Amino acid sequence: MESTIKKVGFIGTGVMGSSMAKHLQAGGHELHLYTRTKEKAQPLLDLGMIWHDTPGELAAVCDAVFTIVGYPSDVENIYLGSEGLVASARQGTYLIDMTTSSPSLAIQIYEAAADKGLFALDAPVSGGDIGARNAALSIMVGGDEQVFEAVKPLLNLMGKNVLLQGGPGAGQHTKMVNQIAIASNMVGVCEALVYARSAGLNLENVLRSIETGAAGSWSLSNLAPRIVAGNFEPGFFVKHFIKDMGIALDAAEEMGIDLPGLALARKLYDTIAEAGLGDKGTHALYQYWK
Repeated sequence: MESTIKKVGFIGTGVMGSSMAKHLQAGGHELHLYTRTKEKAQPLLDLGMIWHDTPGELAAVCDAVFTIVGYPSDVENIYLGSEGLVASARQGTYLIDMTTSSPSLAIQIYEAAADKGLFALDAPVSGGDIGARNAALSIMVGGDEQVFEAVKPLLNLMGKNVLLQGGPGAGQHTKMVNQIAIASNMVGVCEALVYARSAGLNLENVLRSIETGAAGSWSLSNLAPRIVAGNFEPGFFVKHFIKDMGIALDAAEEMGIDLPGLALARKLYDTIAEAGLGDKGTHALYQYWK
């Protein structure tokens, strides 16, 4: 089925999406683009990718369409709007949303797509700008196994850990698990560095000692050095992480479970966003203590 997917649409060319689109093009696919600000996509257009003025125009000519945008409201509009992907795509088109979004919305999109003879997957990712740039993302997929197998060769161009987690919505639920784990871990990483600095320790030496031990984590190895260097530019935006934590807390409430660690992390992130750090990277949480 891989050979039937020639023309690939990509919607959302931000910090991660730009690299992901390049990997798909390098894999031999004809790339079609849409993003709200055309100028931001110009470097990709210079590589020969094809621009469309609306998501619907893009969907009408593509065999598969990937999306990675900001918020569930964006996803809903792009997929379910009157001129969106579901309304405009040709029968048999694959629609893969890689945004971190609501599990219930993923199910709604799956059902709407199925009614039109389309194939939808929810496939959120983890790994940030580094994972996107290195084609090393973890991709968590929800949907039908046959559809997953059909698009897996494309997913493999963007990630190294690509797994089907279950039916529609399962990819989004898995991403919530990921974000819950990251949230409390990020609090711990920042508190540890605050403690180390207050104790007068050399932060680079501290990281060398602890990152290969029991305290080791992706955030400690990849984001703590940025904190030490004073570089708080985003690999993943604070404002988007707050959105993700809100989705997870809402889903937890629906399931009748209490997540106090996540609730605390959300409160801390809300504080730094209110201080004007919403467009910084998630490791900017360190600034809370400053």
